[in-house]
Amino acid sequence: MYGDTEVMRRRAGQLREQAVDLRSLADRVVAQTEAVAWSGRAADSLRERVRDRATHLRRSAARHEAAAESLERHLLEVDRLKELIAESEQQATRLDPDSFAAPPPGHRGWLSTALPGRAGGDGP
Repeated sequence: MYGDTEVMRRRAGQLREQAVDLRSLADRVVAQTEAVAWSGRAADSLRERVRDRATHLRRSAARHEAAAESLERHLLEVDRLKELIAESEQQATRLDPDSFAAPPPGHRGWLSTALPGRAGGDGP
């Protein structure tokens, strides 16, 4: 059986939320550091280091976004293939079960099963 795409979609949403949180944290820590009434070489060094760390946080946020987008593209393909499997199973209910070798219900083997009157091989 295949994974629950709704659960995976929620995970993609969580990745997007984490990206927002990371960007917010980066902005907040830079703003707080810039607002400190402290001057001198040590203060400048601290501010530079915090800006550098904020850049890393923003890169991490971008990676979270990219992961969410990749997961969502994958889920679209999974849903498409699940629909093809369901269509093949539906077509097979109208056939004599002895006229072909049926894979188990929901199995990806339905994507390559040649049903009488239809060519197989719609899958990956």
